[in-house]
Amino acid sequence: MATARLAPGVALVTVPGHGLAVRTPDGEFLRVDTGTADREALVAHLTHGGGEDAELARLRAAFDDAGFLSRTDDTRTPLAGRTVVLLGAAVLTEPLARFVRAEGGDVRHTEPDRLGGGDPSTAVVWCLDSPVPAGLWDKADELPAHGTAWLRCHREGTTVWIEPLAAARGDVTSADVRLRRLAATPAHRELAAYWAGSRTDDTGPAHTAASAALTAALLTADLIAWATGRTAARRLRRLDLRDLDVTEHPVLPVPAVAPLSDR
Repeated sequence: MATARLAPGVALVTVPGHGLAVRTPDGEFLRVDTGTADREALVAHLTHGGGEDAELARLRAAFDDAGFLSRTDDTRTPLAGRTVVLLGAAVLTEPLARFVRAEGGDVRHTEPDRLGGGDPSTAVVWCLDSPVPAGLWDKADELPAHGTAWLRCHREGTTVWIEPLAAARGDVTSADVRLRRLAATPAHRELAAYWAGSRTDDTGPAHTAASAALTAALLTADLIAWATGRTAARRLRRLDLRDLDVTEHPVLPVPAVAPLSDR
């Protein structure tokens, strides 16, 4: 069995005149009651290992119960056991594939006509380096209702839009985002025409290595949140390619509307 050590992000702090404290990964400081244990021996034991007596064993168990220890053979693989299916622009899917593999996930590439749902350990990520053609994401919007997570991004001129991950029926889909964006602008007719393709050719700017890496990192963060069971944030993120500024906007599903009655 591997020896327990302080978990990543955890630090022991010797406070002059006040003994020992632990800094948690979230930045909180907690006072440590070392009892009769030798303070320096405890620090050495939790950072470098070595022999332990009954008091050190008690304190080590307390640190372990609090989640402040890990094993030396631990690896950070939050996407282990998860498959991420990628579609779209290589400028984005290539760095995203590297990040997913680095976090322990399996990567598979596919084509739009081969999409299928039903696997709760799978997420589909579709990256476009252009606006979304009408109807392109309609089939993918059905994936969460069948148990497969669904994440996407696209570019409109100088702006990259990173939409929230949908993992279950009722989560925010691309159709919800489009309706919310249309409702939020007085230029809804112009925006709808832009999406429909009534526009001149795109003149960029193209993704740089930095903007592609940042986009892929934000997508990876959403995948990790999904894989680790954290509640998915219903946020639409906007990345400005000119200065890499990222802003967030809350977005909610659009409720189904009952058809008008003839009565």
